Amino acid sequence: MGATTAQRIAEKGYADVLLVDIVEGLPQGKALDLRQAGPILGYDSAVVGTNGYDETAGSKIVVITSGVPRKPGMSRDDLVHTNMNIVKSVTEQVVRYSPDCIIVTVTNPLDAMTQLAFKVSGFARERVMGMAGVLDTARFRSFLAVELGVSVGDVSAYVLGGHGDTMVPLTRLTTVGGVPVAQLLPMERLEAIVQRTRKGGEEIVSFLKTGSAFYAPSAAVAQMVDAIVYDKKQILPCSVYLEGEYGISGLFVGVPVKLGARGVEEVVQIELTTEERAALHRSADAVRELVQIMKL
Repeated sequence: MGATTAQRIAEKGYADVLLVDIVEGLPQGKALDLRQAGPILGYDSAVVGTNGYDETAGSKIVVITSGVPRKPGMSRDDLVHTNMNIVKSVTEQVVRYSPDCIIVTVTNPLDAMTQLAFKVSGFARERVMGMAGVLDTARFRSFLAVELGVSVGDVSAYVLGGHGDTMVPLTRLTTVGGVPVAQLLPMERLEAIVQRTRKGGEEIVSFLKTGSAFYAPSAAVAQMVDAIVYDKKQILPCSVYLEGEYGISGLFVGVPVKLGARGVEEVVQIELTTEERAALHRSADAVRELVQIMKL
């Protein structure tokens, strides 16, 4: 996941990239391989691998992918105790060497790990966010595009809530070429696609056996990094700390936000139906349970 994210960002050519891993030689080898692809693909990004954090000093954006991946039969929540120790340690080093950076977390369980990074870092909420909604929305859009035989570019959608089985695809606001998806698919088929989206990561893990998804997640991270680096003011669904928005406070939950040079520049509040709002709050409750387990 980390290496693929580094590849996507390096290939864009707008930033130098440092890979950090505790396994000696692993980040150095991957970085060397990525650097040697530059002459072929036409990028001059410096890619460096290291086992420490000294060389990362002054980083503008830090993407935390460290942690144990899921195995078949495991939920994202099963990873909480192992990965919280890893994310805590990484965040402490990040703050020490790059106190002005923006943090994007990817480690599962996503929303809880982002809350942990937020607490450990002491950063303002604008500078800590989790990658989830971009990925979940991409999965939803891809499934709909295949079902309807259309380009993914014609499918517009948002998936809100925690990154897990309680995520909330907003089918009411999903359109294909501007046409509401409910007019194009029977409700039972649409619901089946919603459920497949919720289990999207699990489906991939069941095939891979010894790892989890990394192509789509890394593309999602790269889109977020693009929005920040280029100050795009792009509206993307991300896990962010809510302070009363959507009736939720003190918790990281996936909602649409405006991403720019300062990080999360605005939480975009969509008018939800009573049912959608209740589903979002149920998803937030599931995140809150994990946060309480972690004693944050």
